[in-house]
Amino acid sequence: MKALITGVTGFAGSHLAEYLVANTDLEVWGTDISSNDRNIAAIRGRVHLVVGDMSDPVVTAEILSKAEPDYIFHLAAQAFVPLSWSDPWQTMANNVRAQLNILQVLADSGARPRVLVVGSADEYGMIRPDELPVGESAPLRPYSPYAVSKIAQDMLGYQYFASHGMAVVRVRPFNHIGARQSPSFVTSDFAKQIAEIEQGLREPLLAVGNLDAERDFTDVRDMVRAYHLALEEGEWGEVYNLGAERAYSIQKVLDMLLTMSEAEIEIVQDASRLRPSDVPVVVSDCRKFRKRTGWSATIDLQDSLAAVLDYWRERVGEEAGVGQ
Repeated sequence: MKALITGVTGFAGSHLAEYLVANTDLEVWGTDISSNDRNIAAIRGRVHLVVGDMSDPVVTAEILSKAEPDYIFHLAAQAFVPLSWSDPWQTMANNVRAQLNILQVLADSGARPRVLVVGSADEYGMIRPDELPVGESAPLRPYSPYAVSKIAQDMLGYQYFASHGMAVVRVRPFNHIGARQSPSFVTSDFAKQIAEIEQGLREPLLAVGNLDAERDFTDVRDMVRAYHLALEEGEWGEVYNLGAERAYSIQKVLDMLLTMSEAEIEIVQDASRLRPSDVPVVVSDCRKFRKRTGWSATIDLQDSLAAVLDYWRERVGEEAGVGQ
């Protein structure tokens, strides 16, 4: 049995590859648009990396023909919400086109692997206080071009299930964090700044945006375990929320990270880090997925943040030449 992970060298993709290699008998294949495999270096040789741009339908067909996967985890996407404001069309094109190519190639070829379509909690958009915790039946009120692109992916997944009988399972993950995440995301951004301050590479000033927002943070290692369970045990055509079902303010996350450092750090507000719109509180309701699979998030936020900070300390130390 073979599993294909699109975006395998990315944040979640690399963690999913590690999980599948360590916990299943699946032969793991992965795609990326570049050959930079730093994030999967620990399992290099155990993942068949195929370089190619799946926004090209010809390339997509070649990759699927070569890999012949039984499972497809479609994780490749433009996931940075602020970028969708500055370049909405590229976000839409990037996120919709590759998935549409995958589904159409499968429809044309008659191949019927299980396909995981990864949406986002951002699909819910402007969540009202009386709708918390938010379940899968909540209305979708997207507040960013990124959210619209994820709704399109979500609905395309359902459409190909309904029209072609494909084994598509859709998930809406809430915020997930961990080592190797881009510093474009808040916990990784804070951790990278702290690591740079500790190394004397920047002034002891940590730039922040909105600290009042409350988010549902899940460790990426819990999240990729859920992705695997979704394809193993999820019902075709259904959609499932994935989250820790608890909310922490960004201020609380920052405070927890600061307690892990001995550096004296001053917090400064940076207006450029504020979004055009921001939902005050987001909390997931994952009862549907838990009832189906028994899954729940198990890794404590403190442990997740420690992993993020340790990762950036190592990366920043390497870049600064520490230990050479």
